[in-house]
Amino acid sequence: MKVFCGRANPTTGSVEWLEEDEHYDYHQEIARSSYADMLHDKDRNIKYYQGIRAAVSRVKDRGQKALVLDIGTGTGLLSMMAVTAGADYCYAIEVFKPMADAAVKIVEKNGFSDKIKIINKHSTEVTMGPDGDMPCRANILITELFDTELIGEGALPSYEHAHRHLVQENCEAVPHRATVYAQLVESRRMWSWNKLFPIPVHTSCGEQVIVPPLELERCPGAPSVYDIQLNQVSSADFTVLSDVLPMFSVDFSKQVSSSAACHSRQFEPVASGRAQVVLSWWDIEMDPEGKIKCSMAPFWAHSDPEELQWRDHWMQCVYFLPQEEPVVQGSSISLVAHHDDYCVWYSLQRTSPEKDRRVYPARPVCDCQAHLLWNRPRFGEINDQDRTDQYIQALRTVFTVESSAASYRLMKKISLLLGEPFFTTSLLPWHNLYFWYVRTAVDQHLGPGAVVMPQTASLHAVVVEFRDLWRIRSPCGDCEGFDVHIMDDMIKRALDFRESKEAEPHPLWEYPCRCLSEPQQILTFDFRQPVPPHLIHAEGSIELRRPGRSHGAVLWMEYHLTPDNTINTGLLKSAEDKVGDCCWNPHCKQAVYFFTMADPRAPLGGPQTVSYTVDFHPHTGDITMDFSLSDTLDDGQ
Repeated sequence: MKVFCGRANPTTGSVEWLEEDEHYDYHQEIARSSYADMLHDKDRNIKYYQGIRAAVSRVKDRGQKALVLDIGTGTGLLSMMAVTAGADYCYAIEVFKPMADAAVKIVEKNGFSDKIKIINKHSTEVTMGPDGDMPCRANILITELFDTELIGEGALPSYEHAHRHLVQENCEAVPHRATVYAQLVESRRMWSWNKLFPIPVHTSCGEQVIVPPLELERCPGAPSVYDIQLNQVSSADFTVLSDVLPMFSVDFSKQVSSSAACHSRQFEPVASGRAQVVLSWWDIEMDPEGKIKCSMAPFWAHSDPEELQWRDHWMQCVYFLPQEEPVVQGSSISLVAHHDDYCVWYSLQRTSPEKDRRVYPARPVCDCQAHLLWNRPRFGEINDQDRTDQYIQALRTVFTVESSAASYRLMKKISLLLGEPFFTTSLLPWHNLYFWYVRTAVDQHLGPGAVVMPQTASLHAVVVEFRDLWRIRSPCGDCEGFDVHIMDDMIKRALDFRESKEAEPHPLWEYPCRCLSEPQQILTFDFRQPVPPHLIHAEGSIELRRPGRSHGAVLWMEYHLTPDNTINTGLLKSAEDKVGDCCWNPHCKQAVYFFTMADPRAPLGGPQTVSYTVDFHPHTGDITMDFSLSDTLDDGQ
């Protein structure tokens, strides 16, 4: 069955109605999901397995049957671990139907159908009793309901309901406990993701400064977390103002509350500075003794940095204080963590809340609109002085020419059409070609010899080997001894859908990779002319110059304001050495086209060239592409 889906085209700006498979949205969610990343998270899997074994043993030692409730079972992995550990029966809940269907097949494939029941419901809809989904309450609660913020996926309400209706009092829980940690820092780089800085402009009259609006400066911002790979932020980019502070813990074996709460920690700053940002992460203890621990701590706070597990489904949090505040080394102050049922935010207080009994600050609300319209990288992009200087230099060349043509000042036609280009609807780098369509729409209003800036744009590509990002698109096969090939096949089928075949956006400054080729220009777009009616086609090959595993091609746009001034949204520095480490624009997402789901850990070497075909379709604004690896191998293969 086919259905018509309305879609706002981010490149042309038009609304299109496309005929799609009735399960189209499901396929998109599966294709872009983190299931593969979680299955590759060895540390997570081992710690859960250890915790489950211990919990089952404790129940058995009490002479009880081990009845497990697994909320958010996904592939059914944790339930299969529980049965293997000796559990008598598992009720595995999964609300996402395609995933629940896959879990049924995976459980059957592994021979556990007689001991695991997959329930395709939200946990709050599960019924209890002889005719219900569960005949009695479980005495072991297993969940994986966490996001980078810990509670952002509704963990607290789900636990609250489970304890009231689905599990026994004082049940065993895996994980047993979670603790949220915070560290106060000063960081101009991270603060630039939250506030606009004054912009200095050198003119013939001296230096002028563009000052942000006062309402934006006073705005407390949005409380939404900015989750990033904190290990990729250089220690030179922030100054630590506090030790790592344990802010609050949640005991999952007891009744959990989803009510709003706050937790204060008094501390003495380890350095003087301006408190701007709170870095935060959590760990989970799988057992009551805290011997089995899975930590999200960054390298400088990790108990064993050498054993740091890379993962993308759980990262670290960056929170911005409502306003920056000065702190003095050794002068006591309190950091307060506030949370409701889904969200965490932080504030500073000069005295302990327990002493002054003040009403705790409400959740911050953006009143300048900027934090609602722009994401965090957009703030950083506007604050990028090097980027601003490119525009200033380009505009100088324009106004130098324009000053000799006084007649333009009297004309009603447009003499200069200027854009960044940046549009909030853009997901992939080339979606900002919307500028070209806008330019085409106003073509009749452009005067003779009108300057369009940027003048041109170009699409570039480079073949890379990722240090870790390959895991999110890699098949798992077996996970801790369980066959999950069905999940691999499910993801592969989802990736065969039209949009899933496209490149996907990633901020590559967070994901280290090596360039195996030199950057190559693929397509060019001339903004000085309207959008052409015909297809723009390119095909060719990219020669690999360094040995490595070809995980994919990275694509980005470069906007040429003038022949001498370019805004580069991708690779900032060509890797000329043998290592080939890449340096990416930190304010933009690049597009990654993953080559294949074949094992990315295969021996080094492989194809020496990558062939490509790329087409720009002017009527739809789409860019379609296909990359293929040649079969030529290294001499040593």
